[in-house]
Amino acid sequence: MYGNKNAAAADSLEKRYLALKIKKIIFDILKYFTLILMSLIFILPILTIVLGSFKDHTEFYTMSKLALPKSFANISNFKTAFIDGGMLNGFKNTVIILAFSLTGSILFGAMVGYVVSRFDFWGKKLILGLFFAAMLIPMVTTQVATYQIVTHLHLVDTIWSAIVLYLGADVMSIYIMMQFVDCLPVSIDESAMLDGASYFTIFFRCILPNLKPAIATIAIIRGVAIYNDFYIPFLYMPDSNLGTMSTSLFRFKGPYGSSWEVICAGVILVMVPTLIAFLALQKYIYNGFTSGSVKG
Repeated sequence: MYGNKNAAAADSLEKRYLALKIKKIIFDILKYFTLILMSLIFILPILTIVLGSFKDHTEFYTMSKLALPKSFANISNFKTAFIDGGMLNGFKNTVIILAFSLTGSILFGAMVGYVVSRFDFWGKKLILGLFFAAMLIPMVTTQVATYQIVTHLHLVDTIWSAIVLYLGADVMSIYIMMQFVDCLPVSIDESAMLDGASYFTIFFRCILPNLKPAIATIAIIRGVAIYNDFYIPFLYMPDSNLGTMSTSLFRFKGPYGSSWEVICAGVILVMVPTLIAFLALQKYIYNGFTSGSVKG
């Protein structure tokens, strides 16, 4: 009798184990199918653009979009986009805007984050609340007033209009800096004060060098946002000589509206700097998100 019960129990356990194993296999199949499907959704458009950028006009319209070009040595489309299409001038303007904007944004964000994190003063909670409230206001609702201010400053149709609008530290940069400053021990400040250092010396020599992961995180997030932004350069810098990478690519619709192979080359030229920046800074970015999320 007991033998029958043990056999039945063992058989039941074996069936449950088999059912769980089948469920796991089905789950794994669905998981990898989903991953492969999403990878194809993201990769195929990029692959189409890469292949199209190496084709000539006839190849692009007669061959399949996923067909290999006759030669990957054909870089005439890139030359046309970079020189004749104005991408070279757009790249120069974009670099100037990024240099000024990122430097100011990182510096201001670090300063505000240091002050808010280290010092207690009247109205501190109110300021933090205003920072948070600013994140909830859509940018488009303030553009009429912003455009009037920029116009009265005589900055419209100059490269300084974009620099001034990008220069301010955004709220996300401030919060990232605050998280990192909170992770730094106060003993660093106290030791520097005992040596006679001022607050400016403490910030620039003790605090700022320890914010490299935060700086790299903000640089890539803020830098990509500025680099890809189309609205501000298009609205405040309508002169074609002041075009950025995004607006220069948009202006291809005029002389190169039917030359999609040249447009594909222009898209690649826009994508490459962002890819290089991410690959160069990815170690700091990952460290930035993980280190800043936990207080030491």
